[in-house]
Amino acid sequence: MSDEQFRQYVQEFHQQMAVLLDYVMQLSSPQQQQVLEVLENMSAAIANLQLLQEEMRTSLEALDVVEDQLLQQNQQVYAERKHYYNLFQFCPDAYLVTDATGLILEANSAIASLLNVPQAYLIRKPLAVFVAPSDRPAFRTFLNHLSQSNIQSWETNLCPRYGEPFLAQLKVASTRDRFGVIAALHISVHDISEYKQVNQLNEELQIVIQTPPMVVPKLLDGLQVLVVEDEADAREFISAVLESHGICVTAVASTAAALEVLEQFHPDVLVSDIRMPDEDGYSLIRKVREMEALQGWHIPAAALTAYLGEDRDKALAAGFESHLHKLAQPSELIEMVAQLAGRKF
Repeated sequence: MSDEQFRQYVQEFHQQMAVLLDYVMQLSSPQQQQVLEVLENMSAAIANLQLLQEEMRTSLEALDVVEDQLLQQNQQVYAERKHYYNLFQFCPDAYLVTDATGLILEANSAIASLLNVPQAYLIRKPLAVFVAPSDRPAFRTFLNHLSQSNIQSWETNLCPRYGEPFLAQLKVASTRDRFGVIAALHISVHDISEYKQVNQLNEELQIVIQTPPMVVPKLLDGLQVLVVEDEADAREFISAVLESHGICVTAVASTAAALEVLEQFHPDVLVSDIRMPDEDGYSLIRKVREMEALQGWHIPAAALTAYLGEDRDKALAAGFESHLHKLAQPSELIEMVAQLAGRKF
């Protein structure tokens, strides 16, 4: 019954009461008193009904407000649930929810892709099915000994369907009921096999770096060579090539300096540039051979030249035992010095 209908009924009741009052007024006094008492009670009852109707209207209005609030809250809860579901479902990290025994309750698309199975297939499957058989005892032990800590990390080998096993890191967070019993396990799964391989390679490289290199004896170690070259860059280059093979090098820039050195000691080999200012290589070798004739010693000598037209025969005739162009490979220089010194190379 609507409010309007209720008001019409009350109005009709009052009209009928008025008719009854006119009729009562025609009755005798005793009868009139009895009927009036009945009519007063009926009027009080109608007034109470009107009050109840107003209270009901107020309650209904309050219920409408509460219903609107509940509807808004429900919509908000639904939106939040959908938001978090999307975060779970489309998270790039593999994620699943299990019970305390490892039975999978929820799984996102990333873990399904990682294990190479349909997402729906994972629900109600034991996670241990995908653990390598050799790791399953340790996996069960891990589940049985979960402590009260919020998050624990553990590594195990997982076996995807039709794929190669890989090393995975499991980060496990447990939720518990009011009695402290595990209600669910929230597990994120990361493939760390590539990281482990890179880390192992870095450790091996670090060991190699920290290990002192093995010293290999060189066949030319201790050989004494006198280098005569007026150009500093060429002199440094020749010295570096010879020293890299264990040869002891004394390098000078002129004929005069070379003769002074030869007064102090006798090298195993002499390597001299031919074209030098003041006195060239020809002048040097002549003076060296003269010193040898007087003092009774001999130094094998090689001539170096930067000119393609340099006469090899002329250098050999002047007293050099060998001749080499400066554009030759370093290995040719080393081989020539070794031959002059009588060393095998």
